[in-house]
This record gives sequence, structure tokens and C-alpha cells, in this order.
Amino acid sequence: MTTPAAEQPLTPQPPATVATLRQAISQIAPASLPAFTRELDQAADQSRQGSDLAPLRRFITQWAAYVHIQRQPGLAADFRHWENTAEAGDAAQARQAAAEIGRLLDEAHAAVGLSTR
Repeated sequence: MTTPAAEQPLTPQPPATVATLRQAISQIAPASLPAFTRELDQAADQSRQGSDLAPLRRFITQWAAYVHIQRQPGLAADFRHWENTAEAGDAAQARQAAAEIGRLLDEAHAAVGLSTR
């Protein structure tokens, strides 16, 4: 049995490093590179100021989950649908969208094996 092309990941999930995540983003979501770079700079500055690696760990975790979602067209479409619903829907729809976004993010974090804490 074959998997439809829309369900095939665009690229394998890369290891959770800055370099490999940057490369994956440049392939699957190049418009996100400026945000990636800006947030990396912020995390690095926070880590230096606080002598704490936690901001960099959060950055890696966030972007690994982002790549996990964006490299799968169907999953990325679902995520965009719920983001749009959260922005354009009424309060009940926004609550449902928030719950679905949270579920998708929890699944992405579990899939890449990184904790948000």
C-alpha cells in the first residue's frame, strides 16, 4: 500500500540542531527564515545574559516542532486551518482552535522527542 503524495513528508525530520533546522526551513518554508534568525539571535542573547541555556533549548524545541509540522503538507494544512479559525472565528471556535493547535503541537513535540519544559 502506498501513501498519497500529500501525506509524504517533504523532507526527513532533521536532528534538532540550529544548522539542520535552518537547512530544513530553507527547503520547506523559506519565508520563515527571517523569523528563525531573529528568534535565534534573541535566544542566544537571553542565554548569554542569563548564563542559561534554557532560551536556546526552547528555541530548538519550538523550531523542531515547526519543521515536523511544516514538512508534512496535510499536517501543515490542518495547522493553518486551525490558526485561521482561531483568528476569524467566534469565541467558541477560537477555543476549539486553540485546543486543536495545542494538540498538534503536543504531538509534534512528542514526535521529535523534545520536551517543552
